[in-house]
Amino acid sequence: MGGVVFQREQLVRFGHCDPAGIVFYPRYFEMLNELVEDWFAQGLGLPFDQLIGQRRLGMPTAQLGARFLRISRHGDRLQQRLRLLRVGGSSLSLAVTFDGDDGTRVEFDPVLVCTSLDTHRPQALPDDLRAALQNAQEMNP
Repeated sequence: MGGVVFQREQLVRFGHCDPAGIVFYPRYFEMLNELVEDWFAQGLGLPFDQLIGQRRLGMPTAQLGARFLRISRHGDRLQQRLRLLRVGGSSLSLAVTFDGDDGTRVEFDPVLVCTSLDTHRPQALPDDLRAALQNAQEMNP
């Protein structure tokens, strides 16, 4: 598996939690989406607002597995780590973990597909995105 290509810390906030005081599992999916969006902007230099708004390209999640291993509580700090596993013709596969001080809390394995927002069909990854992805892989073998 490739090395970590992007990471950040996520504070678990009150709004992430259910009445039991633990993260309500759909909030993890929102955190995942925010992580991917920040990776595109900060790690790859291709913000979603430019891809979607100006270039009419989408990067929807076409497949997603999740494993919930430990609970997270209000005030916890999660280390979110994203690994780039594979770059295909129009898709990319990731491995993502949210880790706490007691180990991994959640694992995800998303597959993103590049699409035209005009036709909503898959299309080849643009050259600048492919180059940024290849650069991320080379810098984090």
